[in-house]
Amino acid sequence: MVIIMKPHAPKEEILVLKGKLENQGFQVSVTDGENYCVIGLIGDTSKVEVGKIQANEYVEKVLKVQQSYKLANRLFHPEDTVVDINGASIGGSSDLAVIAGPCSVESEEQIVEIAKSVKKSGAKFLRGGAFKPRTSPYSFQGLKTRGLDLLKTAREETGLPIVTEIMSPNMIDKFVEDVDIIQVGARNMQNFDLLKELGKTRKPILLKRGLSATIEELLMSAEYIMSEGNENVILCERGIRTFENYTRNTLDLSAIPAIKKLSHLPVIVDPSHAAGLWWMVEPLAKAAVAVGADGLIIEVHNDPENALCDGQQSITPKRFENLMCDINKLVGAGVRPVYSSANV
Repeated sequence: MVIIMKPHAPKEEILVLKGKLENQGFQVSVTDGENYCVIGLIGDTSKVEVGKIQANEYVEKVLKVQQSYKLANRLFHPEDTVVDINGASIGGSSDLAVIAGPCSVESEEQIVEIAKSVKKSGAKFLRGGAFKPRTSPYSFQGLKTRGLDLLKTAREETGLPIVTEIMSPNMIDKFVEDVDIIQVGARNMQNFDLLKELGKTRKPILLKRGLSATIEELLMSAEYIMSEGNENVILCERGIRTFENYTRNTLDLSAIPAIKKLSHLPVIVDPSHAAGLWWMVEPLAKAAVAVGADGLIIEVHNDPENALCDGQQSITPKRFENLMCDINKLVGAGVRPVYSSANV
């Protein structure tokens, strides 16, 4: 249930109403904007006496929330969430956030060289896999903690915040200490024990859509994180599994405007994993910008042919540089739509 207060309702009256609702056993969240205040109720709202709430002179209206996700719902939080990462931001009207780097960290020379290159081209964050979930147990599984150390070295060299995937709740303390954005991969999108533990941190979480997950299931996974107190969630559309097998996955561009309508959380697009083919990355990245994605996560490798993981979907630093030039032109031309509570 959502209670929308009248513009400029006195702060003390809002706190009084919040206290009354909490005394009735509800979890209550208050979201303040420049000209609005929204009170969200989580719990069994079937017994709420709506008439009494509507009788409050400072209440504009009371809305029932039909969706199971509450905290991730735009009704609870009309304005876009902006996630701050060491001074850089993802979401809202912020500049397009571009995350780039190799699928896997392979060596110090490799990750530092790529980090310097993508930063020069305009990337704001560095991605790199240290722990790799692979379909085959015989495939390269990543350098693990050594990979984390090398990512930290690249961060020291370039200043780029680092993004890498977590596999187990046992590693959360290490990731909170070492990593700037913790990525939850598609295979772990519904690892609810992991999500709940990540929710107890305040680290930004990049949550990737599962291989066959619906948009509602993705938002419910975000809800698991947010219900534990961590509202710094970034969603990622990375393609879903369909009957088509020409590409690795099928990029669902419609998910971006759909999520923007349903949720206030930022959403980025991963064209590399969506297509699985390097030559498709450029057009899909541009398409993602055109439908209003808050950012991109792109695999870049200095030697794709000899990459230990996913070389076929990685672009070279030179191609990334050219792509960034084209994307900047698109953004400058006003092609990228900006969603808000007013237009969704």
